[in-house]
Amino acid sequence: MFLAIAIAVITCGGIIAAILIKPQIGRRIKLDTYWMIALLGAILTVLFGCVSPAKAWEAMTADTAINPFKILVLFLSMTVLSVFLDEMGFFRYLAGVTLKRAGGSQKKLFLYLYVIVSVLTVFTSNDIIILSFTPFICYFARSAKISPVPYLAAEFVGANTWSMALIIGNPTNIYLATTYGIGFAEYAAKMFLPTVAAGVVAFFMLFLVYRKELALPMHASGELFRIEDKFSLVVGLFHLGICTVLLAVGSYFSLPMWLVALFAVISLIIWNLGIAIRRKRPPRVLAKCLMRAPWVLIPFVLSMFVVILGLNEQGVTQAISDFFGTEGTVLKYGTTSFLVANVINNIPMSVFYCSIAEPLAGEALTAAVYATVIGSNLGALLTPIGALAGIMWSNILKQFSLKFGYLDFLKIGVTVAVPALAASLGVLYLL
Repeated sequence: MFLAIAIAVITCGGIIAAILIKPQIGRRIKLDTYWMIALLGAILTVLFGCVSPAKAWEAMTADTAINPFKILVLFLSMTVLSVFLDEMGFFRYLAGVTLKRAGGSQKKLFLYLYVIVSVLTVFTSNDIIILSFTPFICYFARSAKISPVPYLAAEFVGANTWSMALIIGNPTNIYLATTYGIGFAEYAAKMFLPTVAAGVVAFFMLFLVYRKELALPMHASGELFRIEDKFSLVVGLFHLGICTVLLAVGSYFSLPMWLVALFAVISLIIWNLGIAIRRKRPPRVLAKCLMRAPWVLIPFVLSMFVVILGLNEQGVTQAISDFFGTEGTVLKYGTTSFLVANVINNIPMSVFYCSIAEPLAGEALTAAVYATVIGSNLGALLTPIGALAGIMWSNILKQFSLKFGYLDFLKIGVTVAVPALAASLGVLYLL
Protein backbone atom coordinates (compact mmCIF):
# COMPACT_ATOMS: atom_id res chain seq x y z
CA MET A 1 0.00 0.00 0.00
CA PHE A 2 2.73 2.47 1.00
CA LEU A 3 4.71 1.79 -2.17
CA ALA A 4 1.66 2.55 -4.34
CA ILE A 5 1.06 5.76 -2.38
CA ALA A 6 4.72 6.79 -2.71
CA ILE A 7 4.69 6.26 -6.49
CA ALA A 8 1.43 8.20 -6.84
CA VAL A 9 2.70 11.11 -4.70
CA ILE A 10 6.04 11.27 -6.57
CA THR A 11 4.23 11.10 -9.92
CA CYS A 12 1.81 13.90 -9.04
CA GLY A 13 4.61 16.00 -7.57
CA GLY A 14 6.67 15.43 -10.70
CA ILE A 15 3.76 16.49 -12.92
CA ILE A 16 3.35 19.75 -11.00
CA ALA A 17 7.11 20.39 -11.09
CA ALA A 18 7.19 19.72 -14.82
CA ILE A 19 4.32 22.13 -15.44
CA LEU A 20 5.89 24.90 -13.35
CA ILE A 21 9.59 24.47 -14.15
CA LYS A 22 9.90 22.81 -17.56
CA PRO A 23 6.50 22.49 -19.28
CA GLN A 24 8.07 21.69 -22.67
CA ILE A 25 11.30 20.32 -24.11
CA GLY A 26 12.78 20.51 -27.59
CA ARG A 27 13.50 23.34 -30.00
CA ARG A 28 12.06 22.55 -33.38
CA ILE A 29 9.52 20.03 -32.14
CA LYS A 30 8.27 20.95 -28.68
CA LEU A 31 6.93 18.19 -26.45
CA ASP A 32 4.94 18.60 -23.23
CA THR A 33 6.68 17.04 -20.24
CA TYR A 34 3.77 16.38 -17.87
CA TRP A 35 2.60 13.28 -19.72
CA MET A 36 6.12 11.85 -19.67
CA ILE A 37 6.17 12.04 -15.87
CA ALA A 38 2.76 10.34 -15.77
CA LEU A 39 4.01 7.61 -18.10
CA LEU A 40 7.05 7.03 -15.88
CA GLY A 41 4.73 6.74 -12.87
CA ALA A 42 2.62 4.13 -14.68
CA ILE A 43 5.72 2.14 -15.61
CA LEU A 44 6.94 2.18 -11.99
CA THR A 45 3.48 1.14 -10.77
CA VAL A 46 3.68 -1.97 -12.95
CA LEU A 47 7.39 -2.71 -12.36
CA PHE A 48 7.03 -2.63 -8.56
CA GLY A 49 4.03 -4.96 -8.66
CA CYS A 50 1.37 -2.52 -7.49
CA VAL A 51 -0.72 -3.77 -10.40
CA SER A 52 0.03 -6.55 -12.85
CA PRO A 53 0.33 -5.83 -16.61
CA ALA A 54 -2.51 -8.29 -17.25
CA LYS A 55 -4.79 -6.51 -14.75
CA ALA A 56 -3.96 -3.10 -16.20
CA TRP A 57 -4.65 -4.26 -19.76
CA GLU A 58 -7.87 -5.98 -18.69
CA ALA A 59 -9.13 -2.79 -17.00
CA MET A 60 -8.25 -0.59 -19.99
CA THR A 61 -9.86 -2.89 -22.57
CA ALA A 62 -12.93 -4.03 -20.63
CA ASP A 63 -16.24 -3.55 -22.42
CA THR A 64 -17.56 -1.21 -19.74
CA ALA A 65 -18.23 2.50 -19.32
CA ILE A 66 -14.97 2.88 -17.40
CA ASN A 67 -12.93 1.93 -20.48
CA PRO A 68 -10.50 4.89 -20.80
CA PHE A 69 -10.12 4.41 -24.56
CA LYS A 70 -13.84 5.06 -25.11
CA ILE A 71 -13.68 8.12 -22.88
CA LEU A 72 -10.70 9.48 -24.81
CA VAL A 73 -12.41 8.85 -28.16
CA LEU A 74 -15.44 10.83 -26.98
CA PHE A 75 -13.40 13.78 -25.71
CA LEU A 76 -10.97 13.96 -28.63
CA SER A 77 -13.79 13.66 -31.16
CA MET A 78 -15.71 16.54 -29.60
CA THR A 79 -12.49 18.55 -29.41
CA VAL A 80 -11.82 18.06 -33.13
CA LEU A 81 -15.34 19.27 -33.96
CA SER A 82 -14.77 22.42 -31.86
CA VAL A 83 -11.25 23.05 -33.20
CA PHE A 84 -12.60 22.87 -36.75
CA LEU A 85 -15.02 25.73 -36.00
CA ASP A 86 -12.16 27.71 -34.50
CA GLU A 87 -10.00 27.15 -37.60
CA MET A 88 -12.87 28.38 -39.76
CA GLY A 89 -12.92 31.64 -37.75
CA PHE A 90 -16.30 31.08 -36.12
CA PHE A 91 -15.23 32.11 -32.61
CA ARG A 92 -13.26 35.14 -33.84
CA TYR A 93 -16.33 36.26 -35.78
CA LEU A 94 -18.54 36.00 -32.69
CA ALA A 95 -15.93 37.87 -30.64
CA GLY A 96 -16.03 40.70 -33.21
CA VAL A 97 -19.84 40.80 -33.05
CA THR A 98 -19.65 41.00 -29.26
CA LEU A 99 -17.24 43.92 -29.35
CA LYS A 100 -19.29 45.80 -31.94
CA ARG A 101 -22.50 45.50 -29.90
CA ALA A 102 -20.80 46.80 -26.76
CA GLY A 103 -20.05 50.19 -28.30
CA GLY A 104 -18.05 52.32 -25.84
CA SER A 105 -19.26 50.61 -22.66
CA GLN A 106 -16.88 48.33 -20.82
CA LYS A 107 -19.73 47.05 -18.66
CA LYS A 108 -21.69 45.93 -21.72
CA LEU A 109 -18.60 44.32 -23.22
CA PHE A 110 -17.93 42.51 -19.94
CA LEU A 111 -21.50 41.15 -19.85
CA TYR A 112 -21.61 40.21 -23.53
CA LEU A 113 -18.24 38.50 -23.40
CA TYR A 114 -19.19 36.47 -20.33
CA VAL A 115 -22.48 35.38 -21.90
CA ILE A 116 -21.05 34.38 -25.27
CA VAL A 117 -18.11 32.50 -23.71
CA SER A 118 -20.50 30.69 -21.38
CA VAL A 119 -22.91 29.67 -24.14
CA LEU A 120 -20.15 28.48 -26.46
CA THR A 121 -18.48 26.52 -23.66
CA VAL A 122 -21.69 24.60 -22.99
CA PHE A 123 -21.77 23.20 -26.52
CA THR A 124 -18.06 22.95 -27.29
CA SER A 125 -15.21 22.75 -24.76
CA ASN A 126 -13.70 25.06 -22.18
CA ASP A 127 -10.17 24.46 -23.49
CA ILE A 128 -11.06 25.46 -27.06
CA ILE A 129 -12.86 28.63 -25.95
CA ILE A 130 -9.90 29.69 -23.83
CA LEU A 131 -7.44 29.07 -26.66
CA SER A 132 -9.65 31.01 -29.10
CA PHE A 133 -10.74 34.03 -27.05
CA THR A 134 -7.61 34.79 -25.00
CA PRO A 135 -5.53 36.20 -27.89
CA PHE A 136 -8.54 38.23 -29.09
CA ILE A 137 -8.96 39.82 -25.65
CA CYS A 138 -5.26 40.64 -25.41
CA TYR A 139 -5.13 42.24 -28.86
CA PHE A 140 -8.31 44.24 -28.30
CA ALA A 141 -7.34 45.54 -24.86
CA ARG A 142 -3.97 46.65 -26.20
CA SER A 143 -5.53 48.61 -29.06
CA ALA A 144 -8.24 50.10 -26.84
CA LYS A 145 -5.69 50.95 -24.11
CA ILE A 146 -7.74 49.34 -21.37
CA SER A 147 -6.90 46.65 -18.84
CA PRO A 148 -7.43 43.14 -20.25
CA VAL A 149 -7.58 41.57 -16.77
CA PRO A 150 -11.38 41.88 -16.15
CA TYR A 151 -12.14 40.31 -19.54
CA LEU A 152 -9.53 37.58 -19.19
CA ALA A 153 -10.96 36.74 -15.79
CA ALA A 154 -14.51 36.74 -17.17
CA GLU A 155 -13.46 34.47 -20.03
CA PHE A 156 -11.59 32.03 -17.80
CA VAL A 157 -14.27 31.90 -15.10
CA GLY A 158 -17.12 31.61 -17.62
CA ALA A 159 -15.40 28.82 -19.56
CA ASN A 160 -14.58 26.78 -16.45
CA THR A 161 -17.95 27.31 -14.77
CA TRP A 162 -20.43 26.72 -17.57
CA SER A 163 -18.38 23.74 -18.77
CA MET A 164 -20.26 21.79 -16.07
CA ALA A 165 -23.57 22.04 -17.92
CA LEU A 166 -23.08 19.20 -20.42
CA ILE A 167 -20.87 16.13 -20.42
CA ILE A 168 -18.90 17.38 -23.43
CA GLY A 169 -17.79 20.63 -21.73
CA ASN A 170 -14.79 19.14 -19.92
CA PRO A 171 -12.85 15.85 -20.12
CA THR A 172 -13.41 15.39 -16.38
CA ASN A 173 -17.18 15.47 -16.94
CA ILE A 174 -16.82 12.78 -19.59
CA TYR A 175 -14.69 10.55 -17.39
CA LEU A 176 -16.77 10.86 -14.23
CA ALA A 177 -20.17 10.53 -15.90
CA THR A 178 -19.40 7.74 -18.36
CA THR A 179 -17.58 5.72 -15.70
CA TYR A 180 -20.85 5.33 -13.81
CA GLY A 181 -23.10 5.05 -16.85
CA ILE A 182 -24.68 8.51 -16.57
CA GLY A 183 -26.27 9.42 -19.91
CA PHE A 184 -26.12 12.76 -21.70
CA ALA A 185 -29.73 13.75 -20.96
CA GLU A 186 -29.63 12.51 -17.37
CA TYR A 187 -26.44 14.46 -16.71
CA ALA A 188 -27.81 17.66 -18.29
CA ALA A 189 -31.02 17.47 -16.26
CA LYS A 190 -29.14 17.09 -12.98
CA MET A 191 -26.38 19.64 -13.63
CA PHE A 192 -28.45 22.43 -15.20
CA LEU A 193 -29.49 24.22 -11.99
CA PRO A 194 -26.14 23.78 -10.13
CA THR A 195 -24.38 25.21 -13.21
CA VAL A 196 -26.74 28.18 -13.43
CA ALA A 197 -26.27 28.88 -9.72
CA ALA A 198 -22.49 28.80 -10.02
CA GLY A 199 -22.50 30.84 -13.25
CA VAL A 200 -24.72 33.62 -11.91
CA VAL A 201 -22.86 33.90 -8.60
CA ALA A 202 -19.51 33.88 -10.41
CA PHE A 203 -20.59 36.70 -12.73
CA PHE A 204 -21.78 39.01 -9.97
CA MET A 205 -18.69 38.34 -7.86
CA LEU A 206 -16.48 39.10 -10.88
CA PHE A 207 -18.40 42.31 -11.51
CA LEU A 208 -17.90 43.39 -7.89
CA VAL A 209 -14.17 42.68 -8.07
CA TYR A 210 -13.61 44.62 -11.32
CA ARG A 211 -16.37 47.26 -11.15
CA LYS A 212 -13.91 50.20 -10.92
CA GLU A 213 -12.00 49.20 -14.06
CA LEU A 214 -15.26 48.57 -15.94
CA ALA A 215 -16.57 52.03 -15.11
CA LEU A 216 -13.87 53.63 -17.27
CA PRO A 217 -14.74 54.51 -20.89
CA MET A 218 -13.19 52.75 -23.84
CA HIS A 219 -12.51 53.95 -27.35
CA ALA A 220 -12.41 51.10 -29.81
CA SER A 221 -14.57 49.84 -32.64
CA GLY A 222 -14.97 46.16 -33.37
CA GLU A 223 -14.05 44.82 -36.76
CA LEU A 224 -15.88 41.70 -37.84
CA PHE A 225 -13.68 38.80 -38.82
CA ARG A 226 -14.39 37.78 -42.39
CA ILE A 227 -15.19 34.10 -42.84
CA GLU A 228 -13.81 33.04 -46.21
CA ASP A 229 -15.33 29.56 -46.48
CA LYS A 230 -18.92 29.84 -45.27
CA PHE A 231 -19.95 26.49 -46.75
CA SER A 232 -17.32 24.58 -44.76
CA LEU A 233 -18.33 26.49 -41.63
CA VAL A 234 -21.95 25.42 -42.14
CA VAL A 235 -20.76 21.84 -42.55
CA GLY A 236 -18.85 22.09 -39.25
CA LEU A 237 -21.79 23.64 -37.38
CA PHE A 238 -24.12 21.00 -38.80
CA HIS A 239 -21.89 18.17 -37.58
CA LEU A 240 -21.52 19.65 -34.11
CA GLY A 241 -25.27 20.29 -33.88
CA ILE A 242 -26.30 16.82 -35.05
CA CYS A 243 -23.70 15.21 -32.80
CA THR A 244 -24.98 17.13 -29.75
CA VAL A 245 -28.59 16.14 -30.50
CA LEU A 246 -27.66 12.48 -30.95
CA LEU A 247 -25.70 12.53 -27.70
CA ALA A 248 -28.79 13.93 -25.96
CA VAL A 249 -31.19 11.28 -27.29
CA GLY A 250 -28.68 8.46 -27.69
CA SER A 251 -29.32 6.97 -24.26
CA TYR A 252 -32.93 6.27 -25.25
CA PHE A 253 -31.73 4.21 -28.24
CA SER A 254 -28.68 2.59 -26.60
CA LEU A 255 -26.26 4.62 -28.75
CA PRO A 256 -22.82 4.78 -27.08
CA MET A 257 -21.71 8.39 -26.78
CA TRP A 258 -18.14 7.65 -27.87
CA LEU A 259 -19.42 5.98 -31.05
CA VAL A 260 -21.72 8.91 -31.89
CA ALA A 261 -18.87 11.41 -31.51
CA LEU A 262 -16.47 9.22 -33.49
CA PHE A 263 -18.87 8.89 -36.42
CA ALA A 264 -19.43 12.66 -36.38
CA VAL A 265 -15.68 13.29 -36.72
CA ILE A 266 -15.28 10.64 -39.42
CA SER A 267 -18.15 12.22 -41.34
CA LEU A 268 -16.59 15.69 -40.98
CA ILE A 269 -13.26 14.38 -42.27
CA ILE A 270 -14.94 12.70 -45.27
CA TRP A 271 -16.88 15.88 -46.08
CA ASN A 272 -13.73 18.00 -45.95
CA LEU A 273 -11.75 15.58 -48.07
CA GLY A 274 -14.58 15.62 -50.60
CA ILE A 275 -14.67 19.41 -50.66
CA ALA A 276 -10.88 19.55 -51.06
CA ILE A 277 -10.98 17.10 -53.99
CA ARG A 278 -13.80 19.03 -55.66
CA ARG A 279 -11.92 22.33 -55.25
CA LYS A 280 -8.60 20.71 -56.17
CA ARG A 281 -6.97 22.08 -53.03
CA PRO A 282 -5.21 20.34 -50.14
CA PRO A 283 -7.37 20.11 -46.96
CA ARG A 284 -5.16 22.54 -44.99
CA VAL A 285 -7.84 23.48 -42.43
CA LEU A 286 -8.56 19.84 -41.67
CA ALA A 287 -4.83 19.15 -41.29
CA LYS A 288 -4.41 22.07 -38.86
CA CYS A 289 -7.47 20.90 -36.98
CA LEU A 290 -6.11 17.39 -36.49
CA MET A 291 -2.68 18.74 -35.50
CA ARG A 292 -4.23 20.97 -32.81
CA ALA A 293 -6.12 18.14 -31.13
CA PRO A 294 -4.68 17.38 -27.66
CA TRP A 295 -3.29 13.95 -28.51
CA VAL A 296 -0.96 14.06 -25.49
CA LEU A 297 -4.01 13.42 -23.30
CA ILE A 298 -3.94 9.81 -24.52
CA PRO A 299 -0.69 8.80 -22.76
CA PHE A 300 -1.47 11.15 -19.86
CA VAL A 301 -4.93 9.76 -19.06
CA LEU A 302 -3.92 6.12 -19.66
CA SER A 303 -0.85 6.52 -17.46
CA MET A 304 -2.78 8.14 -14.61
CA PHE A 305 -5.40 5.42 -15.00
CA VAL A 306 -2.71 2.81 -14.32
CA VAL A 307 -1.30 4.76 -11.34
CA ILE A 308 -4.77 5.08 -9.76
CA LEU A 309 -5.47 1.42 -10.57
CA GLY A 310 -2.37 0.58 -8.53
CA LEU A 311 -3.81 2.53 -5.57
CA ASN A 312 -7.10 0.74 -6.04
CA GLU A 313 -5.47 -2.70 -6.13
CA GLN A 314 -3.52 -1.96 -2.96
CA GLY A 315 -6.64 -0.87 -1.05
CA VAL A 316 -5.80 2.84 -0.80
CA THR A 317 -8.95 4.13 -2.50
CA GLN A 318 -11.08 1.77 -0.39
CA ALA A 319 -9.54 3.19 2.79
CA ILE A 320 -10.27 6.77 1.69
CA SER A 321 -13.81 5.81 0.70
CA ASP A 322 -14.36 4.29 4.16
CA PHE A 323 -13.02 7.47 5.75
CA PHE A 324 -15.45 9.62 3.72
CA GLY A 325 -18.37 7.37 4.56
CA THR A 326 -21.83 7.53 2.98
CA GLU A 327 -23.18 10.66 4.66
CA GLY A 328 -22.71 14.22 3.41
CA THR A 329 -21.17 13.09 0.13
CA VAL A 330 -22.05 16.33 -1.65
CA LEU A 331 -20.02 18.43 0.77
CA LYS A 332 -17.17 15.95 1.27
CA TYR A 333 -16.59 15.04 -2.37
CA GLY A 334 -17.33 18.53 -3.69
CA THR A 335 -14.97 20.47 -1.43
CA THR A 336 -12.14 17.93 -1.31
CA SER A 337 -12.14 17.40 -5.10
CA PHE A 338 -12.00 21.21 -5.51
CA LEU A 339 -8.86 21.31 -3.34
CA VAL A 340 -7.21 18.09 -4.54
CA ALA A 341 -7.53 19.23 -8.16
CA ASN A 342 -5.09 22.02 -7.25
CA VAL A 343 -2.59 19.50 -5.91
CA ILE A 344 -2.60 16.89 -8.68
CA ASN A 345 -4.59 18.58 -11.53
CA ASN A 346 -8.26 17.93 -12.17
CA ILE A 347 -7.87 15.03 -14.64
CA PRO A 348 -5.82 12.76 -12.31
CA MET A 349 -8.09 13.86 -9.48
CA SER A 350 -11.18 12.72 -11.41
CA VAL A 351 -9.62 9.33 -12.14
CA PHE A 352 -8.70 9.04 -8.44
CA TYR A 353 -12.13 10.06 -7.16
CA CYS A 354 -13.87 7.65 -9.52
CA SER A 355 -12.14 4.82 -7.67
CA ILE A 356 -12.88 6.34 -4.25
CA ALA A 357 -16.60 6.59 -5.05
CA GLU A 358 -16.81 3.03 -6.41
CA PRO A 359 -17.92 1.37 -3.12
CA LEU A 360 -20.86 3.79 -2.82
CA ALA A 361 -24.33 3.01 -4.11
CA GLY A 362 -27.64 4.70 -4.82
CA GLU A 363 -28.08 8.38 -4.02
CA ALA A 364 -24.75 8.56 -2.17
CA LEU A 365 -22.90 7.49 -5.34
CA THR A 366 -24.86 9.87 -7.57
CA ALA A 367 -24.26 12.78 -5.21
CA ALA A 368 -20.53 11.99 -4.98
CA VAL A 369 -20.11 11.85 -8.77
CA TYR A 370 -21.92 15.13 -9.48
CA ALA A 371 -20.20 16.89 -6.57
CA THR A 372 -16.83 15.77 -7.95
CA VAL A 373 -17.82 17.11 -11.38
CA ILE A 374 -18.43 20.50 -9.78
CA GLY A 375 -15.14 20.36 -7.89
CA SER A 376 -13.18 19.36 -10.99
CA ASN A 377 -14.53 22.29 -13.03
CA LEU A 378 -14.45 25.05 -10.43
CA GLY A 379 -11.13 23.78 -9.07
CA ALA A 380 -9.54 25.20 -12.22
CA LEU A 381 -10.18 28.70 -10.87
CA LEU A 382 -8.10 28.42 -7.70
CA THR A 383 -4.53 27.99 -9.01
CA PRO A 384 -2.88 27.45 -12.42
CA ILE A 385 -2.32 23.78 -11.49
CA GLY A 386 -6.06 23.12 -11.12
CA ALA A 387 -6.59 22.23 -14.80
CA LEU A 388 -4.76 22.01 -18.11
CA ALA A 389 -6.89 24.95 -19.22
CA GLY A 390 -5.19 27.13 -16.60
CA ILE A 391 -1.74 26.02 -17.74
CA MET A 392 -2.53 26.79 -21.39
CA TRP A 393 -4.12 30.11 -20.42
CA SER A 394 -1.07 31.17 -18.41
CA ASN A 395 1.26 30.28 -21.28
CA ILE A 396 -0.76 32.41 -23.72
CA LEU A 397 -0.65 35.38 -21.34
CA LYS A 398 3.13 35.09 -21.09
CA GLN A 399 3.33 35.46 -24.87
CA PHE A 400 1.60 38.84 -24.48
CA SER A 401 3.85 39.83 -21.53
CA LEU A 402 0.91 39.62 -19.12
CA LYS A 403 1.48 38.22 -15.64
CA PHE A 404 -1.28 36.32 -13.89
CA GLY A 405 0.42 34.38 -11.12
CA TYR A 406 -0.63 32.38 -8.07
CA LEU A 407 -1.77 35.43 -6.10
CA ASP A 408 -3.93 36.61 -8.99
CA PHE A 409 -5.44 33.15 -9.28
CA LEU A 410 -6.06 32.98 -5.55
CA LYS A 411 -7.82 36.36 -5.73
CA ILE A 412 -10.31 34.87 -8.18
CA GLY A 413 -10.40 31.60 -6.25
CA VAL A 414 -11.28 33.17 -2.91
CA THR A 415 -13.64 35.90 -4.15
CA VAL A 416 -15.29 34.09 -7.08
CA ALA A 417 -14.68 30.33 -7.13
CA VAL A 418 -15.45 29.65 -3.46
CA PRO A 419 -18.86 31.42 -3.51
CA ALA A 420 -19.67 29.73 -6.85
CA LEU A 421 -18.70 26.35 -5.38
CA ALA A 422 -20.89 26.93 -2.34
CA ALA A 423 -23.85 27.95 -4.51
CA SER A 424 -23.47 25.00 -6.87
CA LEU A 425 -23.03 22.39 -4.15
CA GLY A 426 -25.93 23.92 -2.24
CA VAL A 427 -28.28 23.57 -5.20
CA LEU A 428 -27.03 20.03 -5.87
CA TYR A 429 -27.71 19.13 -2.22
CA LEU A 430 -31.27 20.47 -2.45
CA LEU A 431 -31.86 18.45 -5.62
